[in-house]
Amino acid sequence: MLQQQISFLQQQLREANRKADALLKEVASLRNLLERKSEEEAKQKRVIKGLAKISQNKSEKQPSAPASQEAVPGQPSEKKERAHTNNGAKRKQHLEVEVVEENVDPEDPRFNKDLARLYKTRDVIRYELIPMRFIKKIYHVRTYTQNDEYFSGKAPDAPFLNSQYDGSFIAGMAQLRYMYAMPVERIVKLFNDNGFDMDKGTAHGLLRKTERLFENLYHVLGDAIKEDTYIAGDETYHRVLVDTKNKNGKGIKKAYVWVVTAVNTGLVYYFYHDGSRREDIILDYIKGYRGAFQSDGFSPYRKMAKWLLRLACFQHVKRKLLDCGDDFDTKVIVRLANYIYHQDHKHIIGVDGWTERDHYKWRQQYALPVMRIIRKKLERMAADKSLLPKTEKYDAVHYMLNEWDGLMNIFTRGDYHLDNNLVERLNRYISLSRRNSLFFGSHTGARRAAMFYSLACSCRLQGVNFFKYISDIINKAAAMPPRTPLSKYRDLLPDRWKQKNIAQE
Repeated sequence: MLQQQISFLQQQLREANRKADALLKEVASLRNLLERKSEEEAKQKRVIKGLAKISQNKSEKQPSAPASQEAVPGQPSEKKERAHTNNGAKRKQHLEVEVVEENVDPEDPRFNKDLARLYKTRDVIRYELIPMRFIKKIYHVRTYTQNDEYFSGKAPDAPFLNSQYDGSFIAGMAQLRYMYAMPVERIVKLFNDNGFDMDKGTAHGLLRKTERLFENLYHVLGDAIKEDTYIAGDETYHRVLVDTKNKNGKGIKKAYVWVVTAVNTGLVYYFYHDGSRREDIILDYIKGYRGAFQSDGFSPYRKMAKWLLRLACFQHVKRKLLDCGDDFDTKVIVRLANYIYHQDHKHIIGVDGWTERDHYKWRQQYALPVMRIIRKKLERMAADKSLLPKTEKYDAVHYMLNEWDGLMNIFTRGDYHLDNNLVERLNRYISLSRRNSLFFGSHTGARRAAMFYSLACSCRLQGVNFFKYISDIINKAAAMPPRTPLSKYRDLLPDRWKQKNIAQE
């Protein structure tokens, strides 16, 4: 009798424990839900804050107002707040990654879960990395007969005829090669190390086929750039292997890649003409354009001032002035230029209702008086008989005087940039490739790279994932008939592709 009562009480205890566990789990679930919601709200706030910082487009860190007697009257003297260090910073939540949850119970042999009641739960986080995954999909395409008629399934189309490689595979290669500057040899080695046997010839062949597939898309991109009313341009060098050997017995040539950026549209176009830096290459491309073009003082760009509004670059001017070292006069002009940057970055178009018209009026207020002071100093220095030709100071003074009209044109609108740093930052992709790959294998390879870099950097300006973009459009481009109008390809460029995908979401 007593044993039955004990069993009954134990059963009631277990039932009570189960109910308590259920309630605790429900409370824990609600708590986790609230925590996730709080984390999501925090993430949104961080994203908004990050976008605000990006929109400022700060091309350089601005020093506090100089204490020199040459400081411009009215220049603010308030000190900037010291930047926060990592001490005491919160750990990143990484809300974007896949989450796997697992309950961890005690392993003590004395522990009996049926008799125990949950006391508390402590979350411990470990981030795991799964190496590159390759998936071999086998589609068993079945054919049936029905009423003397055959019905056959259809496997997904591949970008290339008789090819087993999906668009995502090619997109991954392009991302590694042109976004992360990995030579093809290293990509093949990476694939082999992760269990996918591939040779260099196959990798190059896939990139070659993709270039031919994107030929119309690339052509449309070059035209789309000139639809913008504000373009920035530059050129940078790379090395390329050629058949003709130089004086050192090496078949390597210093070749140039041209780049133009549609500032408002956010598209980038690199192009390559056998590595030449001839002025007719850029002049032929820009012929007929009537908008604003921003660049450094390279002579072909200066010639554009005959038929378009040319904008110069304050950073190029400053670099030449800084090359003069401790020269007092040039240091004064540098401080005045820094003052212009400081004032210009006080307001951001689109933030707190600040418009392009507001910024134009602001520039007329702060910039024009400072530019008049700079002009007088430059003319005084140029007239100084002690200023010898072929000196750094002489070159800096006359460079700025030659660029004067282009510098003043910046202040004719509120949305023109003070410098050409946007393009120069994009050219770092070419510089990184130059350091990692050393050279292009041929002129053909250089032209292929120009096409891929155009799409990659356009995706970067648009905030588009390059891998997802290529994975999608490569199949769409492959499905287009040979005589498809070029206007259809315009919708595949990153700006419109982004708009379409946002609308679908």
